Parts: sequence; C-alpha cells; structure tokens
Amino acid sequence: MTTSQQSDDFNQSNEASSTESPTSEETNVTAEAETQAAASSSPEEVSAPEATPVAEPVATEPEEATATEEVTEAPVAKPVATPHPSPAAVKPAEEKPAQVPVAAPPAYSTPLDEAEKFARVTEDGHVFVIVDGQEFPVGQYPDATKEEALAYFVRKHDDVVSQVMLLEQRIVAKAPAGDMNKAAEHLSALVAERLMVGDIAALESRLENVKLAISNLHNEERKNLEERRAKELESREAIVSEAEEIAGKDPSQMMWKNASARMTELFDAWKTAQKSGLRLGKATEDELWKRFRGARTTFDRHRRAYFSQLDADNTAAKEKKESLIARAEALQNSTDWAATATEYRKLMDEWKQSKRASRKDDDALWSRFRAAQDVFFEARQAANKAVEAEFEGNLKVKEALLEEARAILPVKNLNEAKKKLDSVRERWEAAGKVPRKDIQRIEAGLRQVEDEIKGVEDDQWRRSNPEKKARSNSMLSQLEDAIADLEDDLQKAKAQGNEKKIKQAEEALAARRSWLETLTRSAKDLA
Repeated sequence: MTTSQQSDDFNQSNEASSTESPTSEETNVTAEAETQAAASSSPEEVSAPEATPVAEPVATEPEEATATEEVTEAPVAKPVATPHPSPAAVKPAEEKPAQVPVAAPPAYSTPLDEAEKFARVTEDGHVFVIVDGQEFPVGQYPDATKEEALAYFVRKHDDVVSQVMLLEQRIVAKAPAGDMNKAAEHLSALVAERLMVGDIAALESRLENVKLAISNLHNEERKNLEERRAKELESREAIVSEAEEIAGKDPSQMMWKNASARMTELFDAWKTAQKSGLRLGKATEDELWKRFRGARTTFDRHRRAYFSQLDADNTAAKEKKESLIARAEALQNSTDWAATATEYRKLMDEWKQSKRASRKDDDALWSRFRAAQDVFFEARQAANKAVEAEFEGNLKVKEALLEEARAILPVKNLNEAKKKLDSVRERWEAAGKVPRKDIQRIEAGLRQVEDEIKGVEDDQWRRSNPEKKARSNSMLSQLEDAIADLEDDLQKAKAQGNEKKIKQAEEALAARRSWLETLTRSAKDLA
C-alpha cells in the first residue's frame, strides 16, 4: 500500500468519524431519553426512599350502634408519601448528584398522656387541637372512647413527624434537594390544615428548619454543579486547544504517526465527554465543536498534502538510487582494484546524499546496491589473499637476507662490508613485496645495518679530509705565532712592572695554549 493510499484510508476513517460526531442537540435528547427510560423502569433509583404511608384506621362501630350512626369529622387528608418525579421531569443522569440510600427511621409515636396537652376530646367524640392556646376542630370519632378518638388523630400527627424525620435524614445524607423541597411543602400544607393532634407549633418550627436546610442544600448543589460545569468546560477547552496546537504545527516537522494517534485519542475523549459529561449549553458546545472540527480538518488537509509530497519525493529518490545501482552493477566485475574501489566510494557518497525513498523500497534498493559492491569487494579480497600468500614467501626470503646483513656488523673492513651490503640489497629488491603489517619492521631492520655502515664511512672520510687537515695546520701556525707574541708582551710587562698588563698577558697566553693543545689532538686524529 502506498503512502497516499494510507493517507486516504486515514482520511476516510476521519470523515466517517466526523459524520458520527455528536451534536449537542443529539446528545441532550439521547441523555434525556436514557434517563427517562431509567426512571420509568426503576423509580427507586431516581427518588429518595419515602416513608411507608400509615393506613387510615377505620372506626369500629360498637355492637349496639345502628346502621344510621356514622363517624363525622372534618375532612381528613390521607397521609401522602413523597411522590416520585415523572420520567419527563428527570434531568440527565450526569447532572444529578449521586443518589444516597437513606434508611427509613423508626416510626414516631407520641404517648397519649403527652398528646392530651395539645387536645380536647368531647363526650360525643369531637376532637380539637390546641395551638398556641387556640383550639381548632380536627374531626369526630363517634362510638369510641376518648382515648381511641385521640389516638386516631395522634397517629396522623406521628405519621407527618415520621416523614419529617425521614427528610432530616435525607438532608444529612445530602440527597437531591429538589425532591425533598416538594415533600416539605406538602407536609407543611398538611400541618397547616390542623387535622391532627400533637405539638403543631413545634412541628411547624421543625418543618421551617427542614425547609431552610433544604434551601441551603439546594444552594450547595447549585454551587457544586457550577464547579463541575466549569471543570467540564476546562476539560473540553483542553481537548480543543490541544487539537488546534497539533493542527498548527509545521507539517514538515510533524511526527505523523504519533500526531494521528493523539488526534484519534482527542476525538474519543470528545465523544466520551459528549456522552457522559455535563451539558454546557448548546451555544457553548456548538462553538467548541466548530473549533475542534476545524482543527481536525486542518490537520487532515496538512496530512494529505504532506504524504502526497512524500510520495513524490519517494519516487524521485527511488529513481536516483536505481541509477546508482546500475552504475554499481556495471563496476562489480572490474579487476582494476584501486580505481574501482575509488569509484565505489564516490557512489557511496552519492547514495548518502540522496533522499530516502519509502522504507520498504529503500531497504530493497540498499540490498541491491550493497550486493553489487559485495561482488567487487569479495573478488578483491580473494585476490588480496592470493597476493598475501605470495608476500608471506617474500617475507621469509627478506628475513634471511636481514640476518645476513646484520652479520656484517661490526665493520672491520669498510670496502668488504659495502660489497656485502650491495649484494644483500640486490637480492632484497628481487625478493618482492612483503605483507603490509611486516613492511615497517623488515625495512627498519635493513635500514639500521645501512646506517651503521654509512656511519663508519662518514667517520673515515672526516679523518682523511685534506681540506680539514690544511685548515687545522693553518690554525696551528697562527696559534703558535700568537703564543710567541703574547710571551714577548708578558716579558715587556714584567720588565715594566705593570701588574695589569702582566695579568692580561698571562690570561691570554693560557687561553691560546689551551686552544693549541686541543687543535694538536685533532690534527693527530686526522693523521
């Protein structure tokens, strides 16, 4: 598969992904539908536990009661449990705090002797509740004792207290405030009807505290929601910003494999955020998606252009290297070892300066280029081995000649020594080349013998040099004349008694005599 085909595959996959990118409207509808389905199938998961309704007792008629006797009372509202929210009213699951299971508290029960402080019961079963010193009719429970009538309406009060206790536990557990607020308002309405017996004032005060706590909890939930929404916006902004940063890089400096993988990861992160993250509002999400989509489009366009140019460069590089291979294959059977090796070095330099083709092509091209060189260099190596074997034989001959030359030393007869050395040299040249590793050692050995004999010859020449002898005799004559003149000067100075001149003449005379002695020894050596 060519690079351009790979690029097309990648772009097709990106285009397919783009068509699947969730819009804010689609995501919101999907989330709401899923939440509604969850609410309709399992209401318990979206509402807090509610108190078990207390069944309204049915008055039991005495055996003597006639059919016309009835229980007459003020309208009694049945205890209503906290209603489940309808599925349509349920927000997306991700926007609601986690549900906290709350166990129902034990049923509350007011002792009758305590309840009597807040009620008055007549003989015919009428019950009144006392609130802040004022009586309110609650209802009638005929054909029953006062205790039975009172207990009936006390149970209504206790049922409301039990539900208030449940709300208090849900507040402590930080259950969703929206559902609790409706329940608290409903209970407040029941208490306001005064159709129960108990400490109504305390219950109303308790309900006010509950509603205040629910309001505070609701504010806290709103604050937490805003914080979560701000974090979600920051997360989305980070995804978009990184995508824009990648898309804005120089295509020639881009690590396309890593960058493509990262863009895919960012797109997956975007889809996950759209599916399970908090909603940010249609305008905000649309704007972020527009930027993200634009970054991906720019990245894809740059990638297409880059790989298109890369294909062109790879084709040109392949053609260039094909020509180098043809030249290398034309030289592979040459036996002009030195010149051909130089040509192969030039070809190698050109190869290194050439651009790389695609990895698959470049590896195959290099194998062909290297194979052509191997043919030549293996043939040269085989030829060199044959030459090395010949040179080893030459080395043995020269080592024997070297021993023969060393036997000339020390020189006793210079002429005889020079004749023997000339004979060794003639055979040395005829012996031929030796292995490269032994050239320096063997040549140095013969050179040492030559230097010894030449030293003896130079020393003999110095001793018999006529020019040097004449120069030495002339200097002797001059020194002798100088010494004679200095001796006359010394005698004159002594006769005059001039100590200074005497000292100067003695010093000059001593120096000249020392020179004369040295020159005399040299003249003897020359002789």
